[in-house]
Amino acid sequence: MKVLVIGGNGRVGSLLVDKLAAQYQVVAGSRSPKPEKNLDNIEHSHIDLLSDIDTIAKSMKDVDVVYFVSGSRGKNLLQIDLHGAIKSMQAAEKVGVKRYIMLSSIFALQPERWKESFLSDLTDYNIAKHYADLYLTTQTQLDYTILQPGALKEEQGTGKIETNVVNPGSNSIANVVDTLVAILENHSTIGKVILMHDGDTPIIEALHQIK
Repeated sequence: MKVLVIGGNGRVGSLLVDKLAAQYQVVAGSRSPKPEKNLDNIEHSHIDLLSDIDTIAKSMKDVDVVYFVSGSRGKNLLQIDLHGAIKSMQAAEKVGVKRYIMLSSIFALQPERWKESFLSDLTDYNIAKHYADLYLTTQTQLDYTILQPGALKEEQGTGKIETNVVNPGSNSIANVVDTLVAILENHSTIGKVILMHDGDTPIIEALHQIK
């Protein structure tokens, strides 16, 4: 299986590439690919989300799965977090990729929660994530999974999370990455929007508890 990680040089993406490479052939896609590791099963590819759909689609040749974990960190929300994400979905469909896994943000599809204190300063970010998630779930035929964690922390992973959450909590990046990997291996996650935070349930078990 060949897996493309869009945002492969980011905080989440770089760790995700390494984890996936233990099992799959991986393409680490980013605007400024910087190959730090020359592993046989990791290929580095230039992907500029500001480019057109056809150009993005070229990076998906022979790819079976697309992960979208890219983000502008607030610098270009419309063109990267929103339109760039949607163009990657359109490119995937254009070349026949079916499996698409999106890293989003807690309550992105629940705008009634955005005025709560933990999200009140992130409205523009939430809007971008909202419409990207909405497009994926309603305007594509992709076999999608959307993972919506709360705040990301650079902490040691525990391998334990909670899903079906109603209140936000912190997430170690390692736990988010391990959950993203486990999603690919669990077909019951297809068509699901998964809210998560660090917790006490082993990741595999937590994914089986998704409603």
